[in-house]
Amino acid sequence: MGNARKDGPERKFGSEEGALRIHQAIARDLGVAILMGVHKPGELFEGEIEAADRLGVSRTAYREAVRILIAKGLLESRPKAGTRVLPRNRWNLLDPEVLGWMFVGEPDPAFIRDLFELRGVIEPAAAEFAARRRTEEQLAVMEQALAEMGRYGLSTPEGRAADQRFHHAMLAATHNEGLAALASSVGAAVSWTTTFKHRKKLMPRDPLPDHYAVLRAIAARDTAAACNAMKELLRLALGDLDMALTEPGAG
Repeated sequence: MGNARKDGPERKFGSEEGALRIHQAIARDLGVAILMGVHKPGELFEGEIEAADRLGVSRTAYREAVRILIAKGLLESRPKAGTRVLPRNRWNLLDPEVLGWMFVGEPDPAFIRDLFELRGVIEPAAAEFAARRRTEEQLAVMEQALAEMGRYGLSTPEGRAADQRFHHAMLAATHNEGLAALASSVGAAVSWTTTFKHRKKLMPRDPLPDHYAVLRAIAARDTAAACNAMKELLRLALGDLDMALTEPGAG
């Protein structure tokens, strides 16, 4: 295939630091470009051979990257018709990777608020179920997560990971398979909106007391208090985010 590189040990590619395999890095870079509007819905991608040559990668790596984006609803590929960008309403915006790609650039404020509205539907009900059904082991996981969140702070990867673990554990404690299946998406939304606030170099209000209010209600098996505490946590978190979006000179 001309100048395409032979398959072999995967080299690093793209702008993200870390050990992404080459097809994952290509998918990330193309996915970010689609989400940021560089490639518009309906736009026809160049052919596989041309794209692989331009990027200096194997056709296999490029093909695998396209398959990733097809699975996430960003692209479709048809014989003789080529590969096109799908309309936004076909994108799997709750895919954890897609959520991460959305926050590489400057995310759409309306979409961020949509995420909070979605969390407002899911998490207060989840907190109520968790208060009714949680086990002592699940409560211990939530307690440990908040202890680490307080130790490291949300400006660090460790603190944000602990925040994710708290929300994951709460959803698991519902003992509802449908809600538990949303844990990755909810956790990604929590992590990336928090990262975005700190990227703006603001000093948001400390959200740890809000999380402990939820935990105390779940521990007490007080379903109404758990639901209300989670609603308040989300209301305050959205207020913090609005400040990050509107603060003059932030960013």
